[in-house]
Amino acid sequence: MKIEQIYTGCLAQGAYYIVSENEAVIIDPLREVKPYLDRLEKDNVTLKYIFETHFHADFVSGHLDLSKKTGAPIVYGPTAAPEFEAIIAEDNQIFEIGKVKIKVMHTPGHTMESSTYLLIDENGVETAIFTGDTLFLGDVGRPDLAQKATNLTQEDLAGILYDSLQNKIMPLDDSITVYPAHGAGSACGKNMQKETVDILGNQKRTNYALNQPDKASFIREVLDGLTAPPKYFGMNVALNKGGYESLDVVMNKGLQPVAPEDFEALAEETGALILDTRGAADFHKGFVPNSINIGLKGDFAPWVGNLIVDVKHPLLLVTDEGTEEEVITRLSRVGFDNVAGYLKGSFEAWKNAGKETDEIKRITPAEFAEQFTEDAKVIDVRKLTEYSAEHIENAYNKPLDTISDWARTIDDSEHFFLHCAGGYRSMIAASILNSHGIRNFTEIEGGFNGIKKTEKFPTTDFVCQSKTL
Repeated sequence: MKIEQIYTGCLAQGAYYIVSENEAVIIDPLREVKPYLDRLEKDNVTLKYIFETHFHADFVSGHLDLSKKTGAPIVYGPTAAPEFEAIIAEDNQIFEIGKVKIKVMHTPGHTMESSTYLLIDENGVETAIFTGDTLFLGDVGRPDLAQKATNLTQEDLAGILYDSLQNKIMPLDDSITVYPAHGAGSACGKNMQKETVDILGNQKRTNYALNQPDKASFIREVLDGLTAPPKYFGMNVALNKGGYESLDVVMNKGLQPVAPEDFEALAEETGALILDTRGAADFHKGFVPNSINIGLKGDFAPWVGNLIVDVKHPLLLVTDEGTEEEVITRLSRVGFDNVAGYLKGSFEAWKNAGKETDEIKRITPAEFAEQFTEDAKVIDVRKLTEYSAEHIENAYNKPLDTISDWARTIDDSEHFFLHCAGGYRSMIAASILNSHGIRNFTEIEGGFNGIKKTEKFPTTDFVCQSKTL
């Protein structure tokens, strides 16, 4: 028997590949299925089942493409109602793969169809659980995502999750290995550990959610501090439940080079958003006017989902040459399939064609130290938790994920400085503000991490945000 965790860092997502004898299963596959097909061919095994722990919200699964390419059936837990052919398993149903077995354990709460898969080895020993979003390392799945679909409150769902954990997970042996669907950085939980594999006994001892004295305490603690889920989550659920275009079709449509002479006209014709995926260091020096910068070398796909939201919105790409396929693949992971093409020759070709360009004013932390005065306006686009830990005194906290709300409140007649932790998020914010006609600002390279090194700025653990810009 072989168990392989296939972890994708930008989504903090774990898929699982299990082989016994000449048969295999895959649990929660990502959108691009070639890596799985390559493994099957290398191991000379047949894919018997594709197991889905639930209808995912933070990414589009590869279940449909994988099933079409292999003939393997898709398996969901009880109560799932996908709009395509699938096996809807019963609670405690057993599936055999080679010499091992997988037992379906219905564990609703995160969603009502959520299920945990218990692996029983060749000797009949319960060996591992694949928990999806039911149990994470250090946390449990957020119980607020399925409210609209179930007419239940988040408190109701949290109570159901408590019962699932107490009745199905906690009685299992401490030696069982826990393989969750997500790790630290995922928006599907709030307190995940950086590790991606653990034993159940350790989680029983250390996971706050498994150590509550009663259901009421569990509900209170699990819901405490939950921020609003990303707005694209519902659209991803719909794709996972209802179906989507094959990634092959999406890739063929998106991998269309567009000459600079035609790029602007195509953007106007399609109403496409111009997404520039180059790094901030290159973007700020020059870009196609009204482009939005979300760098590929970062949490690219989640930020696209958070900020663009509508997965059907047409996109035109400006990329580092040679990265076009990776960009389209990573966009597809969160359901953004409507790529109309990419700028042939990247920004250099646009500039060489004599087209209009724009730029973002960016300075170093040392230059910021020279320009900073006591009455300077500073906007910190980090998360509230980062800001609360330490920030420049009198800086305003305007988290990037809420920029669509606060951008309209900015007074562009008064200059301000803009920063995040390291420069990735602040350049995203800068590009969005710029596209809204807000230009009277300076973005700081290296963010708060660089600012602190200058030892110029007074910092505080808290500042009242009663003032407005």
